[in-house]
Amino acid sequence: MSDRNHVHHERVAVHLRLPVLDSLRAVGALMVLTTHTAFQAGDYLRHGYLGTLLARLDVGVAIFFVLSGFLLSRPWIARAAIGAPRPQASRYYERRLLRIYPVYMMSVAAALLLIPGNDHSGFRQWLSSMFMADSYLNNHLPHGLTQMWSLAVELAFYLILPIIMRLVVKNDWLKPRRLAALLVAMSLISVAWHLKLSDLIAPHTAGLTGIWFPAYLTWFAVGISLAWAHVHLQQGSPRRGTELLRQIGQLPGVCLSTALGLMLIVSTPIGGPALFQVGTAGESLSKHLLYALVGALVVITGVWADPQSRYARIMSSRPARHLGHISYSLFCIHVGVITFVMWITGYGLFEGRGLQIWGLTLLISLILAEISYRCVELPFLRLKTRVSSTPVNANAATTTITADKAN
Repeated sequence: MSDRNHVHHERVAVHLRLPVLDSLRAVGALMVLTTHTAFQAGDYLRHGYLGTLLARLDVGVAIFFVLSGFLLSRPWIARAAIGAPRPQASRYYERRLLRIYPVYMMSVAAALLLIPGNDHSGFRQWLSSMFMADSYLNNHLPHGLTQMWSLAVELAFYLILPIIMRLVVKNDWLKPRRLAALLVAMSLISVAWHLKLSDLIAPHTAGLTGIWFPAYLTWFAVGISLAWAHVHLQQGSPRRGTELLRQIGQLPGVCLSTALGLMLIVSTPIGGPALFQVGTAGESLSKHLLYALVGALVVITGVWADPQSRYARIMSSRPARHLGHISYSLFCIHVGVITFVMWITGYGLFEGRGLQIWGLTLLISLILAEISYRCVELPFLRLKTRVSSTPVNANAATTTITADKAN
């Protein structure tokens, strides 16, 4: 008998409020800011093992990508799980565009106009940067915009998500085997990219193949896997694996301690060099997979945190969440701020003073991020809600609506 002939009702959230995830965005942004300031000071090589650990704080990007995989895929998976029509792709694309491009374009314009190293940027450079194509077309990134390669990767994920969701949904119903096959395929592409494909393509392009979208598919696949597990648990029929994930996520101390342990491991030679030297394919892959685990461990503390736990209360507090709200502007602005700090203080590259550079960069970046959030992000976030089929609070990671599940 067809599954559709058996109908019972369970509350399956299509969109839901997970406030800890807001704060985890801030954690990722602060990690990235810290690793970039440590680089400028030369601290990667000045403090031995601790210096390498500072270099590995670029794991914040893995946290971003796992979060994106979870938050963006979950509405598609939840709707498919209850047989509801999938989200409208045009509205999805409009909302993504309004979310990322206003602050991004402001940051690009500021960097290309104000940073001396970009004085000779021509029309081609402006066009490349505005369309997030620098890492695909050039062998270097503009001054003040070196972090934006990760937004180019995010953009690629945004573009293909509706397409890959169509592959795992048939007649508005989720096909778990197809989803599993898709996630395995994404991970295998990333593995192949680190081991061989990047090096094969590199001689035929001026781009930086090591930071192209295929290199990070595993991290997005982890987020999509967590989204599927979360929806499956909400359906009321947990399997051993998904129930274990929930139990682990309710132990944030264990998760974060394990993540720290993995960071200590990846800070050994297994993760490759800390600076610009090219590591082996094995080192690149080891670092990639360990970062995927760290990202998963951090994000599940926000997905399944006990709302009454001290961790959840702290991470759900208004100050912590507000840092998450302004974290996107913080991310876009901070590299340009580092350039300004180095110029105004007269500090030289790799000459130390890491704590001073970090403190000044953080302070100025937070001030500018707050201004950017209020004057640029919020107006466009409000506009974004008008193209959504469901009212969205601009200050929330998601909103809460539920639907009946038909089996």
